[in-house]
Amino acid sequence: MADAVRTLIQVPPSSARGSIVDIRVTIGHPMETGFRIDNDGRTLPRNLIRRFSCHLDGQRVFAAELHAAMSANPYIAFTLRATASGTLSFQWEGDRGFSHTETRPLVVT
Repeated sequence: MADAVRTLIQVPPSSARGSIVDIRVTIGHPMETGFRIDNDGRTLPRNLIRRFSCHLDGQRVFAAELHAAMSANPYIAFTLRATASGTLSFQWEGDRGFSHTETRPLVVT
């Protein structure tokens, strides 16, 4: 997608083995329901993020289906147990071919 995507991903710099880790993510996205009308009386096309998932070294650790009631710039927080270091992959998918992926390291000591 040509538009720049702004994300904020919070993963602790390191975690003790076996501890519970808080992960927080948000993405800048306009989120349009498809029900609103513009100034000219035309319906604005739907533009939603439909799915979010997080994988640790290819294994899904969290997933969510998002719907029209979700706000713009969705914020998602979840936890996972830190068992081994690896790479967290965050993926957002939506309408109109929207797809965005970012990665962050998970360091377990």
